[in-house]
Amino acid sequence: MKIGVIGAGAWGKNLVRTLAELGTLHAVADAVSQNRDNAAQVCPQALLFDDYRPLLHSGVNAVVIATPAHTHYTIAVAAMDAGLDVFVEKPLTLNVAEAEKLCAYAAAKGKLLMVGHLLLYKPAVEFIRNYLRDGYLGKLFTLHQERMKLGKARAVENALWSLGVHDVAALLFIVGEAPVSSLFCGHSALNQGIEDDTYLHMTFANGCKAHLHNSWLWPEDRRGLRVIGEKGMLVYDEKAETVTLIKKTIDSQLNNVDQGTELLFQAPPNFQALTAEMQHFMHCIQTRETPRSCGKNGLDVVRVLAGIDS
Repeated sequence: MKIGVIGAGAWGKNLVRTLAELGTLHAVADAVSQNRDNAAQVCPQALLFDDYRPLLHSGVNAVVIATPAHTHYTIAVAAMDAGLDVFVEKPLTLNVAEAEKLCAYAAAKGKLLMVGHLLLYKPAVEFIRNYLRDGYLGKLFTLHQERMKLGKARAVENALWSLGVHDVAALLFIVGEAPVSSLFCGHSALNQGIEDDTYLHMTFANGCKAHLHNSWLWPEDRRGLRVIGEKGMLVYDEKAETVTLIKKTIDSQLNNVDQGTELLFQAPPNFQALTAEMQHFMHCIQTRETPRSCGKNGLDVVRVLAGIDS
């Protein structure tokens, strides 16, 4: 299998390294010479291009697109026109119309369309989804997710579009459905109209609610999820990759109940979600299975985000 990477910059370089380690990197395209030089250091035998178009006809079977989001649609269409399967980093697109067209185009061309929703390939997230579906927490009340730090401020998209795409994808995956309504609020401190600190509140048809806080203007690095249910609470520490059951509830008489804590899940040491994600992409190319983070999954996430911005 031969895979090409289009965009080898801030995040693309990680895809270049991972695919090189998996032995499937064939070509890299990037307009920045330093990014191409870095790719050559990682994989000397890879073909290098300063434009993505010749890469599409370089003998690759599929492409991984890690360019700025506003370019995703054009490049993905060109790749499918060239007969290639496509992986697109998050977000799939910056508007619903393009996301819908990409999904329809992939179906019409018979091509694989997968979106880079990395959290879906973390075993802790899959564990939480299965734990809730098996009913161990009883009725699901609320989910509270956060991703904040002093990070890279953007001049185009806000903190939700920049940081929260993974979180929205994970929430939809865990709950198993899209929200029926959403409420967004945010604060623009650095650039007028570009929110640095955002809150998203979602309501689902099954009655549970989810609350997401994203910020690149925050004093601490905080990443995780708390799930509040009828029979207890789950705490997912994304940095430690652990899921802990907090055996705290309030009974029918409104009395507090505290039966301690239990570590339910610890990710395997040195587990690499990006490697698992790329392996899944390769598996789906070979088997023609629908990816876990398929085009529709990417479309559902864009619909949530675009609905908030509209």
